[in-house]
Amino acid sequence: MKKQLILGSKSPRRQQILKEAGYEFTILTSDEEEIIDEEIPKADVPVALAEQKAGHILPLIKSSDFVLLTADTIVLLHNEIIGKPRDLEEAKDFLQKLSGEVHEVISGVCITTNSSKVSFSDTTKVGFKPLTNDEIDHYVNHYEVLDKAGAYAIQEWIGMIGVKYMEGSYFNVMGLPIHKVYDYLKDY
Repeated sequence: MKKQLILGSKSPRRQQILKEAGYEFTILTSDEEEIIDEEIPKADVPVALAEQKAGHILPLIKSSDFVLLTADTIVLLHNEIIGKPRDLEEAKDFLQKLSGEVHEVISGVCITTNSSKVSFSDTTKVGFKPLTNDEIDHYVNHYEVLDKAGAYAIQEWIGMIGVKYMEGSYFNVMGLPIHKVYDYLKDY
């Protein structure tokens, strides 16, 4: 890339994906809270949140030769957004809801420069086997679940033993559809 790539995300998973894809980048984030617009379709929420993040970060950028990458991921089950759990009990509730079900993981991405903006999303269907209470308890008690949409990370133990079906991008479930991001970033 000729331009400076800025990742507008605190997510260690997004940082890992970009790094492993060979990108050099700096991280710039904002502590302003994103607000979900209840009027838009739930499947459009991740793109709207990624665009809000970009709007919060753009005023902080000092350079004029940059590409800002922001993203947000949700889990959607029966048209209900399963976000990040507030506590371990809610994490267990979320995993019980996902147990034996197929849900969608939708990541929204916004790529912004000083003269352009493009936004898109990617959807992956994920099916969990029925999980036992012991499996859910083990995962919640041994892994960091509070910073993850749906209270799980596909690359961790619960994904290894619980995911029986996936249609779409594995990296999208981790939080960044790198195959699509790459296609957009190669122009910069």
